[in-house]
Amino acid sequence: MAFQYQRLAEQLSQKIYQHELQPQQKLSSLREFARQQNISLSTAQQCYELLEAKGLIYVKAKSGYFVSSRQYQSPIPDSPHFESKARQVSNLDLQNQIQTASIQSHLTPLGAIQLSPHLIPVDGLRRSLQRALKHCQPEDFLYCNKQGHQLLRQALSDHWREDGIYVATEDIFISNGCMPAIALLIQQMSREGDSIIIPTPTFNGQLQMLASLKRKIIEIPADHLGIDLERLEFFMQQGSAKLCLLTANYQNPLGYCLNNQQKQKIAELAQQYQCFVIEDDIYAECSFEKERPLPIRYWDQQGYVLWCGSVSKSLSTAYRVGWFCIGQRLEYLRPKLMANNVGVNTPLQLGLADFIYSRGYREHLDQLRPKLMQQVEQYRACILETFQGIPIALSQSQGGYALWMQLPETITGLDLYYLAQGKGINIVPGEVFGEDRRYQHFIRLNAGHALTDEIRHAIQQLADWIRQSLKMPLS
Repeated sequence: MAFQYQRLAEQLSQKIYQHELQPQQKLSSLREFARQQNISLSTAQQCYELLEAKGLIYVKAKSGYFVSSRQYQSPIPDSPHFESKARQVSNLDLQNQIQTASIQSHLTPLGAIQLSPHLIPVDGLRRSLQRALKHCQPEDFLYCNKQGHQLLRQALSDHWREDGIYVATEDIFISNGCMPAIALLIQQMSREGDSIIIPTPTFNGQLQMLASLKRKIIEIPADHLGIDLERLEFFMQQGSAKLCLLTANYQNPLGYCLNNQQKQKIAELAQQYQCFVIEDDIYAECSFEKERPLPIRYWDQQGYVLWCGSVSKSLSTAYRVGWFCIGQRLEYLRPKLMANNVGVNTPLQLGLADFIYSRGYREHLDQLRPKLMQQVEQYRACILETFQGIPIALSQSQGGYALWMQLPETITGLDLYYLAQGKGINIVPGEVFGEDRRYQHFIRLNAGHALTDEIRHAIQQLADWIRQSLKMPLS
């Protein structure tokens, strides 16, 4: 449980990271801050001292406290223009190779987007699993309902209700993670050769999955502000795609979060053109803000948005429990979904339900968000300092822990990927996040692990190699 001064420091940190408080801006005096927050002067002082220790603010004699300048700044990565058309995913072999490499535990973990074990509430999960096994019923040791255990579906429904999201338990299906849920929906709602609208650059695992399912893709542009909604509407109106697959909250790799107007617009377009949207909302609970952003489904009135998620990114990639939610419009698919959904380990379901009802999950999220914000900012500062003088661009998101980095024009992400592999470092080259090699000068980095000396050294090695390639002096 965080002390009051720590919670206040987290709130101010968030405002600094999100530029609500600008460099060199003067803060309220200690007395004024204490009065504003209705706290003691000593609590106010502890808050400011913590921010000062983090390097976020500084004190000027006889003048007060000020926001520190952020020494290293970076432009936002470019978003290449391209024409949209139905096509096959062309680089499946490379996708498979990079996916296999991304989970090699002996490599420095800058590749796969996953949380470090030090951010996972292992003890709390262990206690919940023990309680779940202690109190389970005899029928819990038989085959589980393929829609998922009633207790977990009710726990998730109650959990989401606290965030203003209302989903009936009968509309929730438990799955073995988010990707299996998406794959099942695509298989039941389209055929081989059908086209799926997908914004790019996008999570390479989605492209790998669509290629494996023999679906075509229609790419539409995305950038740090979101999705090209005009082009999305054009292809929805054309009726050339059966489905749309997208992420609205902290998309991987760009990190954008659509605003409520954009989300509402997508829900309205789906209804207007009767084009189903599969919403991958796996990062929504990794916000840097206290409130969870709403999904597109919140504005869905007619059942055209299918909401998918998992605890893989907010809790642990090893905890293979996800879900998808349908509405009355797809009730006719329920028998097929039930028949083809792979049953999920019952003790894991019951353990997660206990973790939610014991408030362990909510407390974990409350603690995770400020830690993630600080950790991602530490990565950005380290990268920008290490790459100082090299013409790069680096993403700045409001949630999640993927970093999208644009390299100099003469450097390809694939070359850097192979070099990194040889040095025991894992990264993901931008080439697998879209077609036509349009992202060949990009890489994606994972900021989910603590910024250790090993990771700092790995980042330094990447920067040194680029400097050598550009014939620049080493730092």
